[in-house]
Amino acid sequence: MSKITADHLSLSAFVYVRQSTAYQVANNLESQRRQYSLVERARQLGWETVEIVDDDLGRSGGGTARPGFEKLLAAICEGRVGAVVSLEASRLARNGRDWHTLLEFCGLVGTLIVDEEAIYDPRSPNDRLLLGMKGTMSEMELSVFRQRSVEAMRQKARRGDLYLTVAVGYVKTDDARVEKDPDRRVQESILLVFRKFAELQTVRQVLIWFRQENVLVPSVIQGRGKRPIEWKAPVYHTLHHILTNPVYAGSYAYGRRATRVMIKDGRKRVTRDTLRRNSKDWEVLIHDHHEGYISWAEFERNQHLIAENANGKSYMGRGSIRRGEALLPGLFRCGRCGRRLHIQYSGKGGNTQRYVCRGTFGDMAVGNCIGFGGMRVDRAVAQEVLERLQPLGIEAALRAMEAHTQRHSDKHQQLENSIKQAQYEAARARRQYDAVDPDNRLVAGELERRWNEKLIQLRDLEIELDTLSTDRDMPALSADDRARLMKLGSDLGQAWDSPSVSTETRKKIIRLLITEIIVDIVDDTLAIIIHWQGGDHTRMTVRKNKIGQTRWAVKADVVDLVRALARQLPDLSIAAILNRSGKRTGHGASWTRSHVCSLRNIHGISVYREGERAERGERTLDEVADILKVSRATAYRMVSSGVLPARQLCTGAPWIVRISDLQHDAVRREADARRSRRPRSQDLVQNPLLL
Repeated sequence: MSKITADHLSLSAFVYVRQSTAYQVANNLESQRRQYSLVERARQLGWETVEIVDDDLGRSGGGTARPGFEKLLAAICEGRVGAVVSLEASRLARNGRDWHTLLEFCGLVGTLIVDEEAIYDPRSPNDRLLLGMKGTMSEMELSVFRQRSVEAMRQKARRGDLYLTVAVGYVKTDDARVEKDPDRRVQESILLVFRKFAELQTVRQVLIWFRQENVLVPSVIQGRGKRPIEWKAPVYHTLHHILTNPVYAGSYAYGRRATRVMIKDGRKRVTRDTLRRNSKDWEVLIHDHHEGYISWAEFERNQHLIAENANGKSYMGRGSIRRGEALLPGLFRCGRCGRRLHIQYSGKGGNTQRYVCRGTFGDMAVGNCIGFGGMRVDRAVAQEVLERLQPLGIEAALRAMEAHTQRHSDKHQQLENSIKQAQYEAARARRQYDAVDPDNRLVAGELERRWNEKLIQLRDLEIELDTLSTDRDMPALSADDRARLMKLGSDLGQAWDSPSVSTETRKKIIRLLITEIIVDIVDDTLAIIIHWQGGDHTRMTVRKNKIGQTRWAVKADVVDLVRALARQLPDLSIAAILNRSGKRTGHGASWTRSHVCSLRNIHGISVYREGERAERGERTLDEVADILKVSRATAYRMVSSGVLPARQLCTGAPWIVRISDLQHDAVRREADARRSRRPRSQDLVQNPLLL
C-alpha cells in the first residue's frame, strides 16, 4: 500500500474494460462483470473518483485502432490519471508497441498500474521489469494461439475437409462431405448461369438477360437454421461469385486470396480479400474433390475471359465488347512498343474511328508510336474472317435455328421448376392450415393468409407459363425465314452486311477467331500479323490513308474547281456556283460561304482579291458586253459561234475573256455588224447616240 500516495488519490482511477470480439461482448458476460467490478476494487484502494473506459468493447488488442486506449493515453499525458486498473496486461494491450508506450507514459507522469493481484509503479525498475515480462507473455500467448488455430485450419484444408461456408448449389452431408443440392431447380439454375455465360461472354450481359427475362437464382438465407434457400433476382456479385468459384468445377481450393499487411496512421492494418492469386499460387487445390457443374477446363476458360473483359485493368488485356462502329478494339497491339491500341471516335455523331497507341508517353515506347484510321483495316480483317468462315456457313445457319428454339426453352424450364416448387409450398401451407385447431382463430387466420399467398404465387406462375407456351406454339421460323437463313449461310458476305446484324455480333464473331493483331506502319501501308485462335497466323498489308484523306474528304475535282474559281470570284459567289453545279461537301451538304472558306484554309488557297482579275487582263462576259457596246446575249452568241474566244470552268461559272482577244479585228467587225442590225426606234424624238 506504500506505493499509493496522496497525489495518486487526488487524481482519478481509470478502469479499462475490453473484450476482443462482438461475440464475447454478447455471450461472455462473466468477463464483463469481472472487469466492471474493478470499480469497487479502486474504491477500496482509496480512490473516490473512478472513471470507466469501455469504448473498446468488441475490439482486439492486437494492433487495430482502439479509441478507448487512445483516450486512456491522452488522459495519462494530461496528468488526470492516478492509476490504471484492469484485470491483466492482456486487457490493456496484445502487442509490444502499445504496452511499452503505456508503461513509458505512466513512468513519466507517475501513474500506477493495478490488476487483481498487485499494484505496480512503472518508475520502479523491479516493477517495470515485471510489467515488461507480463506484456511479453501476453503477446506471446496471442501468437501461440493464432499459430495453433491457423495451422490446424491449414492441416484440415490440406485434406479438403475445411468448410468455412458451403456455396449455393451444394450441401454438407453428415459425414463432412459436400455434394450437389438434391433440389433439381437449384441445380438447373446454376447450370443456366454457366450456359448463358458461354453464350453471352460477359457477366454483365448474363445479368441483363436474367433481369430482362425475370429468371430468379437461389440464395442462402444466413442465420436461419439449415441453410434455407431464397429465390430472388440476381445481382452482379452473385453471378460473378458463381462463375469464379472453383467449387462449381468440382475442385476444393483454399488460400485463393492474399492478405496484405500495411502501416497506416502508425498502426498495423491487415487487408484481406483484396488481392486475387493465380490458381498456381493457391495454398491448396484438389481436383475431382466432389461432383462439379462444369469441368476444370471450362472454369479456366471462364476465368481467362472474365480477366480479359476487365477494361483498363491491364494494357495487355483485350477488354470487353463495347458500343461503337469499330470492329477491332482490344485486338490491335503496337508492333513498336507492344501496348494495346485504343480506339478514338470523332466527327459528327462519332462516325470516324481511329486506332492509336498511347505508348509514346511510356518507357517501353520505341520512337513515335502509331495511329491510323479504322474503316479500311476493319474491312480488310473482316474480309479475311469471312474467307475463313465461308466453309462453315451452312453449319452456322443450322446452329442459328437451334439457338432460336433454345432461347425460350431455358426460361420455360425455369418456370416449370418454379411451378413445382410453388405447388409444394401451397400444399405444405394447406397441411399446416388443416392441422391447426379451428377454434384458435389467431393461428388459423395467419395460416390461412399464408396459404392464400402461396396460391396467388402459383396462379401467377401458371399464367406466365401459359403465355410463354402460347408463344412457343407459334412457328418459330416460317418456311421463307428458313430458306432465307440457309441462303445467308451459303453467302456469309451477304449475312455479314445484313442490316439486322448488329456491330456487337460482328465483334463477337471476330473475337472467337482472332487472338490479337500485331500492326505497324511501313511507309504508306499497315503491316499486319493476325494471330488466330489455335496458333495459326496470317500476314497482310493494308494501304493507309494519307493525312487528310477520309471518307468525309471533299473530292479532288471539287478542290481543283475551287482553286480555279478562287482566282476569279469571292467565297459567296463560289458557293452559289458549286450549288448550281450540283457539287456537295464531304458530308453531303450544300455549300456556304463558311464551307468554301474552310476548304480554302485546309488546302492553302488564298482568297480572291478585288481587282485581281483585271490585273491579269481578264474580263467577264458582262464587262465584255459593255466594252463592245452590245448586249450580254449578243456577247454570248459571239462566244457560242467561236468568234470571241472565252472559257468557262464549269456550268454556272462566269465566262472569262482575255482583253487581248477583244483587240482582234474579227471581234470588232462582228460587234459592229451586230450593232448595225439593231432596229431603229419609231420614236422621231429619239436620236441615235454615237460614241
